[in-house]
Amino acid sequence: MSSASRTPTNPPVRRLPLAGVLRLGRPCDIWFKPALSVVASVAPPNLALLALGRLDLAAYTMAGSLCALYAHNRPYAARARVLALVVLAMAGGLALALLTASLTGDAVVLVTVGALMAAVQKALCDATRLGPPGNVVLTFVTSAALFLPQQPGQVPGHLALALAAGAWSWLVGMAPGLLRPDGPERRATAHALYTAAAHAAAHGTGGDRERTRAAAAAAVQAAWQTLLSAGPPTGTRHALEHLVVRAEVALAAPADTDPRTLRSWARELRGTGPVPRPRATGAAAEELLGMEAEATAPHRPRRSRLGPLAPIAVRTAVGCALAGYASLALGVGRPYWALVTAASLYQANVTLTWSRGVQRVVGNLLGVLVFAAVAPLAHTSGAALVLCCLAFNFGAEALIGRNYWLGSVSVTPMALLITEFAGPGATGELIGQRALDTVIGALVGFVAAVAVTNRRAGGRIEHALAAADRAREHAARVLAEPVPAPAALGSARRGLAAALAELRATADAASGEWWQRALPLERVVLAEASGHRTLAATVRRRGLHVPAGTDATTEDARP
Repeated sequence: MSSASRTPTNPPVRRLPLAGVLRLGRPCDIWFKPALSVVASVAPPNLALLALGRLDLAAYTMAGSLCALYAHNRPYAARARVLALVVLAMAGGLALALLTASLTGDAVVLVTVGALMAAVQKALCDATRLGPPGNVVLTFVTSAALFLPQQPGQVPGHLALALAAGAWSWLVGMAPGLLRPDGPERRATAHALYTAAAHAAAHGTGGDRERTRAAAAAAVQAAWQTLLSAGPPTGTRHALEHLVVRAEVALAAPADTDPRTLRSWARELRGTGPVPRPRATGAAAEELLGMEAEATAPHRPRRSRLGPLAPIAVRTAVGCALAGYASLALGVGRPYWALVTAASLYQANVTLTWSRGVQRVVGNLLGVLVFAAVAPLAHTSGAALVLCCLAFNFGAEALIGRNYWLGSVSVTPMALLITEFAGPGATGELIGQRALDTVIGALVGFVAAVAVTNRRAGGRIEHALAAADRAREHAARVLAEPVPAPAALGSARRGLAAALAELRATADAASGEWWQRALPLERVVLAEASGHRTLAATVRRRGLHVPAGTDATTEDARP
């Protein structure tokens, strides 16, 4: 066994970060899209209920309206399916919650059911890589519904309201496709080009270079996934594929890349103008033809991701249940707030869970102060209540991309206002209970994350290392052929790039976990280094490393 296969024993406990946890980042490129979508989805049902004098039913329509928060980064063909599944998942969870509420008023039973539902929602959202806001919105709606007074005969009508609002949110989510049908694909390609340019422009071999490489690899993989899920091939998609190949080449051979040209192409992808199209070399054209054949070929079924997620699901169930029980023991009237707080914490490892806990507590405590300031205005009329809720819906989605705590400053007053649709409550009591439940949920949830260990994290690294080694060996065998087929070489390179991206993500997740055996981090570094050397060799073998500044043209690629 080589010396590289052994690593010093990792300390069982790592320092929990504080610096940077609350630092604000740059807003995402489409921060306004989910913000406007949720307003457009929430406003019509709430205003209709206001006109009918039935704002007490808004809790049910909100369940469907909040589905508009999902799938904004997906192509419209995929978005249609994902949004429909989210609406059905929301309706299914809501039906179970309302039925349970109609059959029992035992708070312990309700908290237990809510915790189990939260664990299932967490596991399914992570396994399907649903993306933000993930399980948190589903858990918020379904756990709150458990504590709504309910009769069995009312359940169908309330569920119908949620489904009607969900159908409207589906239409809202799909509406931008009428104006910019290839918007998600353009954004994904532009992001790949920007991150590849940043990697090509990075100097040295330190941590900064490794971070830019990891970011570029993830962006390139995301761009390929976006393009391959965009439906039937079109002229625009072919042009975007050429650009992603250029980003992929920049990742493998940054010294042969002009980052200024990559950035220029990325800027041209904004709006609805012509897609820039590099003059494809023979190698690039042949490879893209091979990629089309690869994309249309039958794929082997993916290995289930539920197994590796089992520890996080158990953490969610245990943490949510204990947080809810602790809230009940302290006499809080809405224990689901503590349950939702615990559910919102759980990330890929304990270190990230700690960071999310700090952000949640800071954001919620500031949010209750905002609610205290706004409550007198919201209590003046039903219209004021609805408008305040809409404003906080917009603010939450506009700000949460900067940092989770900043978005929580708007989420908290929005959640408190939703509880007042059935009638105004005592502001001071609501503030006190929400603050207490936030602290309880964060503390108990984090303790559960530490107690429920994830010893499978190291095993996942071994599997990722083996996959990366197999992909590298396959690429090397293709390279060794006297005249490798363009499609085979391109497929091998993309497979190796995907394996290396998965290896880095797995290693990052495992390195923040506690109470586990030593991690083979030296082997990860060596595997990444050899893999990237092989990637560069495939690029040079195919002649794809033409400097980007020498072959740029812009064409309208639409058919």
